[in-house]
Amino acid sequence: MRLHIPLDTLCSLIDLAREFQAKESVVFPEVPSSPSDDWALQILADHSDDYNVAEFSNIVTEMSERQRSELVALMWVGRGDYSVEEWEQAVDDALGDFSIRAAAYVLAHPMVSDHLEEGMIAFDLSCEDED
Repeated sequence: MRLHIPLDTLCSLIDLAREFQAKESVVFPEVPSSPSDDWALQILADHSDDYNVAEFSNIVTEMSERQRSELVALMWVGRGDYSVEEWEQAVDDALGDFSIRAAAYVLAHPMVSDHLEEGMIAFDLSCEDED
């Protein structure tokens, strides 16, 4: 398995997500009010003036559809929704709505930085390898 997202980009996204979610003003719904993931877009709308959100969104917007799908799939692997052996299925499942709204979807998950790191560990990758 080879990620199409450069390691330095992935590590930057993890750092930005961690900094954003560490702020006191960030609130996530315990139960989304809508199963359609509109709550994910609301998170970004509520914090549209936040530097970390803007930078995260800009980086993700510049990614290819495959890379955005991998970002979502890596989060899913990290939180245990898919195994490493199911990687291509996870990426395929992330195509479409999830990849189109990847920045909002991923940032709306309170533990996304931890889940992305766990996903990287599952693939024997680390931000320490970035040097």
